[in-house]
Amino acid sequence: MLWMSQWRAVVGRVVLELLRSRRNLIFWTVFPALMLLLFGMIYAGGRSTATSFDSTAPGILVGAALFFSMLSGPLTLLVGEREHGTLRRLLLSPLAPSAYFAGVATAFLLVAGWQALVVYGIAGVFGGRFHGSFALGTALVLMSALAYIGIGFYFGAVLAKRSEEVTSPVAAIGVPLLVLGGTFFSVDVLPPSLLAMTHMNPVYHMNHALREVSAHGASLADVGSSFAFLLVTCLGALLLGARAYAGLLQRERAGGVL
Repeated sequence: MLWMSQWRAVVGRVVLELLRSRRNLIFWTVFPALMLLLFGMIYAGGRSTATSFDSTAPGILVGAALFFSMLSGPLTLLVGEREHGTLRRLLLSPLAPSAYFAGVATAFLLVAGWQALVVYGIAGVFGGRFHGSFALGTALVLMSALAYIGIGFYFGAVLAKRSEEVTSPVAAIGVPLLVLGGTFFSVDVLPPSLLAMTHMNPVYHMNHALREVSAHGASLADVGSSFAFLLVTCLGALLLGARAYAGLLQRERAGGVL
């Protein structure tokens, strides 16, 4: 099928570019590893490192690893395509826009899988392990990654027009969500006004659901509300990103100035 061939070609192209550049891959590997070691040791205190790394690994995977790679990766890629004129050349090819969107998303999901292996591999060295359903945990990681990817496409198509503008939307919007999402500390320390806002934060539901499943063996029934919130967030983010990308292509076809 033509669409499948195009999708595989895009996946291969993006993965090859990531392997050639190496810098981002190294950062996306080293940064969460160092964050996990740092917070794992800090929260261990007088307790066993196994307990600390059990509870720390999910937040670092969602908030440090997936956040920066899945959000900034597609954003940087799309901005680079525009700056180098690649996007216009793609428009002249028979490549289906949906195949490009799906191919980029798939390539970064492979990065997400690698990061999950790194985070839980390091946690395992210190006695941490995944206690709950692997299938449920995988679904939560996939939804979190796809939500970030959708927002990354939106930022790349709408908010960032040059490479120097890539970090601005990530820092301005993303970092407060991480802080209020319980990535680095428990949300129990937040005042009531901020705590009420936190429950509308998708990062909180990513952290809460994955931590409960991973560290405490929670079932789908136990994290049902966060799972539902994440599912809606994931689908909404992908739709938002796809529509923004489609709008970008329309502006390119019309010869608009980006």
